[in-house]
Amino acid sequence: QVQLEEFGGGLAQAGDSLRLSCEASGRTFSYLGLGWIRQAPGKDRDLVSAISSNAGRTYYADSVKGRFSITRDNAKNTMYLQMNNLKPEDTAVYYCVADTRLMEMIGVFSPPDMRLDYWGQGTQVTVSS
Repeated sequence: QVQLEEFGGGLAQAGDSLRLSCEASGRTFSYLGLGWIRQAPGKDRDLVSAISSNAGRTYYADSVKGRFSITRDNAKNTMYLQMNNLKPEDTAVYYCVADTRLMEMIGVFSPPDMRLDYWGQGTQVTVSS
């Protein structure tokens, strides 16, 4: 069993930066694909970014390419999302997710249809203009 906990959400102004982190328990962390899914009120879930178990592959949604950067530290059981040049449309609850099949799901399933094994409780990011 893996438990995920997010840190680092909060309030920001357009153009600011925030860094989210996701800490995981469990010895299987290094085998898991990890990602960030966000959900804004009234909108479908959106897979923002993902990273493979060995960090060899990454994925970014078009809306965040060039602004967000995902990394992981398997020794610390932690994943990070550096968010730069934030925009009001980045406002959402951000969920840390984990699944051994995550990277394989990308392009096959739309984010709302992804059945992922592990979810964090979510952290709110609010960006004002």
